[in-house]
Amino acid sequence: MSIRIIHAADLHLDPPFEGLPPEKAAQRRAELRRLPAQLAGAARRRQADILLLAGDIFDGTRVYPETGEAFADALADLGIPVFIAPGNHDFYSLRSPWARLKLPENVHMFTSPRLECAALDTLGVRVWGAGYDAASCPGLLRDFRPEKVGGVLDILVLHAEVGRPGSPYCPVTVEELERSGFDYAALGHVHTCSGLRRAGECCYAWPGCPAGRGFDECGPKGVLFVELSAEECSASFLPLGQREYRTLTVDAGADIAAALPAEAAEHIYRITLTGECEQAPDPEAIRAGLSPLVYDLTLIDETRPAEDLWAHLEDDTLRGVFLRRMRSRLNAARGDERDTVLAAARLGLAALEGREGPL
Repeated sequence: MSIRIIHAADLHLDPPFEGLPPEKAAQRRAELRRLPAQLAGAARRRQADILLLAGDIFDGTRVYPETGEAFADALADLGIPVFIAPGNHDFYSLRSPWARLKLPENVHMFTSPRLECAALDTLGVRVWGAGYDAASCPGLLRDFRPEKVGGVLDILVLHAEVGRPGSPYCPVTVEELERSGFDYAALGHVHTCSGLRRAGECCYAWPGCPAGRGFDECGPKGVLFVELSAEECSASFLPLGQREYRTLTVDAGADIAAALPAEAAEHIYRITLTGECEQAPDPEAIRAGLSPLVYDLTLIDETRPAEDLWAHLEDDTLRGVFLRRMRSRLNAARGDERDTVLAAARLGLAALEGREGPL
């Protein structure tokens, strides 16, 4: 018998989005508010048996009422068992959003930093988990191993950091996972997808965050679809189609707009300008020209002033002779040939001076 799992973590609902203008920050929070419904949709399409949420569902203690309602409604409509293990951002306490939120009956939350078990007899599964009750949590797998039951799969859901023994976020070692006896460990906390990993007989993974919130979370984000049986385990990454944070490096002399893909208007860009310039770029003019083409833009100027190529034209040296000949060729050149001659002059001058030539 095998079971199908949607494994998600680190939704970070209701973040401040400090890098965006207030109106766009509000829009992005509204977009993230739809993440639970997207998770439910992914679970339906894949006919998942359970949904695992490995912590940091909320970004902090301040949660808008509509966010909590959208979250609870999406899980109630889904109907399948849902297991939540709160993390360091959304730890469980009497003053946390979890204490105020009325969760549907199909949702089980692990509310204490002690590993507990919830059995799903009809599926032949035991789900183990724990929840933070503060902004940090000690390691919980150091001396833990569930007593195995024949024909039953043991699954762990936990907001934990693998491979950092001194981490304040429930540190776990590969050796502990290997000794644990779990068939699958659904982890959270790290915001990049790990892909499926193995520690002996234990398979484990973290899906990363399902939506980026800054340029340290670039590219497609999503969740994991896991198929698990006593014999094998597989995991595939499911992008959720949220706005992406993207970075782009462009030579200041190039057509920056042409370097943007057709779908750029849906995404948030940080564009770095490089290369030599006769005149420093005008960031405001560039931003005004590009703003209609992207959702939001951060511009970084890493250009450098163009060197005076002909400064030593009259020197009585090999360098001077070279420059005079190249200047003569430039004066005779036409059209695109002038760019070729200028590039050759710069490369040749760099070679004569023992420098690395321009790219």
